[in-house]
Amino acid sequence: MALPDLIEIVPLTAPVHAEITVPGSKSITNRALVLAALADGEVTLDGALWSEDTQVMFDCLGRLGFEVSKADDPNEFCNRTITVRGRGGEIPNAGTAEKPLELFVGNAGTAARFLSAMVCLGRGVYRLSGVPRMHERPQAALFSALRELGYRVDSANDKLPAVIHGTGPRVAQCRVSIEKSSQFASALLLCAERGRWQIEVVGENAEESPYVVMTTEMGKVFPTIGGKFPIEPDASSGSYFVAADWVQWVRFDPEPEFDYEASRITVKDWPDSDWQVDARYGRFHKSASEIVSRQDDLGDSIMTAITVAPLNPSPTPAVLYSDSPSLSRKPMVFKDLGRLRVQESERVEALKTELMKCGALVIETGDTLEVFPSSLHGAEIETYDDHRMAMCFA
Repeated sequence: MALPDLIEIVPLTAPVHAEITVPGSKSITNRALVLAALADGEVTLDGALWSEDTQVMFDCLGRLGFEVSKADDPNEFCNRTITVRGRGGEIPNAGTAEKPLELFVGNAGTAARFLSAMVCLGRGVYRLSGVPRMHERPQAALFSALRELGYRVDSANDKLPAVIHGTGPRVAQCRVSIEKSSQFASALLLCAERGRWQIEVVGENAEESPYVVMTTEMGKVFPTIGGKFPIEPDASSGSYFVAADWVQWVRFDPEPEFDYEASRITVKDWPDSDWQVDARYGRFHKSASEIVSRQDDLGDSIMTAITVAPLNPSPTPAVLYSDSPSLSRKPMVFKDLGRLRVQESERVEALKTELMKCGALVIETGDTLEVFPSSLHGAEIETYDDHRMAMCFA
């Protein structure tokens, strides 16, 4: 069922006690789909997210010739139980130079990057393309690494669309930079064992990049000879409900219509593996300083933190701005936001623009946003066809 063009979000008028079941992790699901396809034997993924990005990966695996099936998940309607019959590193289908096998990845960055590496294990020619925004997103570091491994990648500007010539596994090594996206390294690491590749990851915090660590840790425990693999709930999506719980007791109205402290919103089965950097969001409001980094502290959930930052009740005065009532409190400072600019939308500009529509004071300096405690009001929010923008502001 298609969603309407405009959805009205109406504030609560009475206390609520809710336990939320959060859909599976997109990051884990798409990594698991690749690992399952490369496994020896049948792998069942329990609690797999069924979203646009994971549907793209599922459909592409089918086009590549893998036997894939899905069934409804009785515990969460946004999840599926997905079964993939692995082929031990073989890619069943391929195209030719005259007629490449077409793989459409939509706006799914994980699918675009992971499949670019995976099809190199095939023996034939593949053309990857997506929506216009996907064609703007960076791919150069990954394509450079694939060429260093000895594979041919044809792209007019080192972005999608691209034609990749798979020639199967080969003993080779490469370096890959994660400065633009950690997905480049994850794509190579997922396929490294089957491809017989040695991967050196370079760039700031290369060894501690949360999503690279996730990929490495998953590879250690994944059932490579077949079996079952559970998908954790998505901590990035869970952050919206953790934030909603926090928002309920952050009061600016001295006479609230109801007792916010009487309401509680909790997330069932909050992840505890530390694979997901955004699992830290559950501790965020209790321990965060006024400076939060996209590079070191949070992943996609930093968007959630930015969105609710105007509600921060901290009374600490900002001396530099003491002559302005609007700037009479210390801002939350969010830095290292550059990667948000090259994702599904230009998220830094989008967050600033839409928060200001709501009455928030936001100052952008380079890849840093300062968000001040503000009195907010209703507004019509543009989502930029970006699911995280929609969820943050909802």
